[in-house]
Amino acid sequence: MRKIFILFSITSLAIIGILTYITPKSALLLFIFLPLILMGLYDMFQSKKTIRRNFPLVGRLRYLLESIGPEIRQYFVETDLDGKPFNRLQRSIVYQRSKKETDTMPFGTQLNVYDEGYEWINHSIRAIPFADVNMNPRVVIGSSQCTQPYSASLFNISAMSYGSLSKNAIIALNRGAKQGGFYHNTGEGGLSPYHLQEGGDVVWNIGTGYFSCRDDDGHFSYEQYTKRAMLDNVKMIEIKFSQGAKPGHGGILPKEKVTDEIADIRLVSKGHDIISPPYHSAFTTPLELMDFVKLLRKGSGGKPIGMKICIGNKHEFIAICKAMVQTHTYMDFITVDGGEGGTGAAPQEYSDHVGMPLRDAVAFVYDCLVGYGIKDQIKIIVSGKIITGFDIIKALSIGADLCNSARGMMFALGCIQALECHNNTCPTGVATQDPHLVKGLVPEEKSVRVYRFQHETVKSAMDLMASAGICHPDDVDRSVVSMRTDRTTIKTYLQTYPEPIPGCMLEGHSVPTDMFYFWKKASAEKF
Repeated sequence: MRKIFILFSITSLAIIGILTYITPKSALLLFIFLPLILMGLYDMFQSKKTIRRNFPLVGRLRYLLESIGPEIRQYFVETDLDGKPFNRLQRSIVYQRSKKETDTMPFGTQLNVYDEGYEWINHSIRAIPFADVNMNPRVVIGSSQCTQPYSASLFNISAMSYGSLSKNAIIALNRGAKQGGFYHNTGEGGLSPYHLQEGGDVVWNIGTGYFSCRDDDGHFSYEQYTKRAMLDNVKMIEIKFSQGAKPGHGGILPKEKVTDEIADIRLVSKGHDIISPPYHSAFTTPLELMDFVKLLRKGSGGKPIGMKICIGNKHEFIAICKAMVQTHTYMDFITVDGGEGGTGAAPQEYSDHVGMPLRDAVAFVYDCLVGYGIKDQIKIIVSGKIITGFDIIKALSIGADLCNSARGMMFALGCIQALECHNNTCPTGVATQDPHLVKGLVPEEKSVRVYRFQHETVKSAMDLMASAGICHPDDVDRSVVSMRTDRTTIKTYLQTYPEPIPGCMLEGHSVPTDMFYFWKKASAEKF
């Protein structure tokens, strides 16, 4: 190939030279072929790319095709059920509901209802008329120790930071939350002006980096915390232990996305990747965590305080439950993130193989809270690939009280799943800080789509409940959803995850066999 290219180059130059000599107008050929020849010669003598070195110029086609491979697959190859992490059908239902277009489908399901893992709702002969169902139910979050409980929507915006998302995306999300009466979680990137200016309800997520409430050394600052926690827009405080994208790793914001403004909001310096520590420095044991919860509750004026966690070592979560019982200090909510969650940059191994999947995690957390007799104090919020009314019903059925969505809300903003979130090149202006891309996202337009998507999704969930003969989310239990476990076996969630006996994990009671090892290992004195 190299010899052929050399022969082609010499021949082309000779022909161009002759033609140029005969007629000056033929010099145009020189401008066409000379750059190609120079590129090929460069390929021959560079040493980093073997394909280009062995196949000058032609080898570049391989890298071109590879670079546009995702777009080719998405637009020309994928079927409606292909595409990861969300297939075309899932993305389409968000787009349709956010635009208030027809979201019905013709000719029956495209799913194979005999595949292992297929799930459905058990409807009732005594279904409830839709007109008799409250299409906007509220869930009150606040334990007996909370003096400012919050009435939350069934479906809300999950944690996504300003920095990971653009300014316009944050504004659109918060404006949509204001219009629809649901909350907007800040993500661990701090409390930015764009989370506040539209007046939507905000849940302030405080991670291991303590962004917006840290001192110069990166430790928690009570003074900075109280200054923001007392704001009217801030309705709840969430202590972030881990997230589904990269549990046990800490957040990552590439330096390309760190502007002066983001550095000021987070109270950090710029010029390098912002990587949150994998653990908290404000506490080191479950008992110290309870002291931290009381401190945050005091500094916020009694607002709900909770935690966000992707379940890993089971005994560590049980240790937190033991500490709550021992100190009589209760969190107001626990947000459970599934290992399949994630909106931003994460190492592939963490995205694929770290963290308990959502369904198992929610069942475990619910069983622990019931087992320790404290579920009545604590609401469970779930987050992880929840974009439809059926996703909400599944979460409620296992033990959740309400749900969050991150990527669903991104689709409502116009995200096309280009998978460019970590490169600062998001073409829709959602996950980038490039001003030329950000300006394409118009908050006034996209906020309406966020509101519509949330409203229509809650309506869909309530319609499904009515079909199952259920009036309120509190009445959804583990018997509502069935799942095919193999070709001929069907089980309800109740059969897959049997309900625990209330108080069974307290001292002196009969701890379930499958929990005993982790229960015995757990200690309120250490994680």
